[in-house]
Amino acid sequence: MRRRTRNTFAILLIALAALAVAVYLRKQAPPEAARLLPEADAIVYFNLRPLRALTHFDQHPVPHSADYQAFLDATGIQFERDLDEAAFAIHRMADANGPNGPVAYSEVFVGHFDGRRLTRYLATQAADTESYAGHTIYRIPVDGRNVRVTILGYDIVAVSNAPTPEQIHSIIDRHRTAALPFSGSTLLAQHYPDVPLLAQAWGIGKIGLPFSAGHSLRLFGIPLPLPVDTTFIASIRYLGSLQLRVEEIARDKDAAHTSMQVANVVIQILRAIPSSGPSPTLGNTTSQNSTEAELAALLNTATVQQRENKVILRATIPVGLLEDLFTASKDATTPAAGAASPSGKP
Repeated sequence: MRRRTRNTFAILLIALAALAVAVYLRKQAPPEAARLLPEADAIVYFNLRPLRALTHFDQHPVPHSADYQAFLDATGIQFERDLDEAAFAIHRMADANGPNGPVAYSEVFVGHFDGRRLTRYLATQAADTESYAGHTIYRIPVDGRNVRVTILGYDIVAVSNAPTPEQIHSIIDRHRTAALPFSGSTLLAQHYPDVPLLAQAWGIGKIGLPFSAGHSLRLFGIPLPLPVDTTFIASIRYLGSLQLRVEEIARDKDAAHTSMQVANVVIQILRAIPSSGPSPTLGNTTSQNSTEAELAALLNTATVQQRENKVILRATIPVGLLEDLFTASKDATTPAAGAASPSGKP
């Protein structure tokens, strides 16, 4: 009787230990939306639940474009209200002058969707469909590109405007193994451990690609002496205040030292730039004055330091600045809406 009790107790302890390890691994793993993304040059992820609660960007209605309004009417989806997570993969294009420009995108969206209405809408917009691994892929021509959309589940949608269906196929394949906590792309395996714990938004890889001009990066129009393929790990997390952290991985210590000097010079230049008058994006002068004060507050908290071949920038983001940015961008077509709309740009 005692032996049976000891055996039962041992089995229970092993089961609890296995469960604890599984929970731990799951918490350390990248979010599922990011794990589904195909191989890419960069990945950007947003957890919009805490950002929505912090900024209340869903409570500031703004006029919608005609295309976006048509999408809303047909699907009932409002991204500022219904979208919970968004993950983007950035793919460098061999021909920067092709239909996609320098980069293409693959995207995974998690939220509250009416599957039937979304399916009907996609069917009306698609030039044709493909069946792959039990999922329907809708091909929608947009400005010379093919945008492919598939509904993976009741709360998850995948989109890609890559030239071939390889990327959307990869997302579907990864969805079948999504329960594995460390499945995902090579980029995630290499750099996700460096993303700070509890980050609500982060990006890893060559995240400067969409903002490059030729073979250089630009910040607020200022050219930076950094290669386009420089690897960054950027994150935002809330720890009583919104903390911005950007880490550059340079090729060696000397390159990192140069980058640190450049970053400090750029910060000093931006701090010295005076107000340039009302902004058409932000609207009235009062709103812009508030935003300029918040930008100044962000720049005043910015610090840069070097650790071996890495350069780390830290700053505190005023919550009001994040609210302004979300509100100002809501009248533009979102990536998902653009991908699903025949005249939008993904």
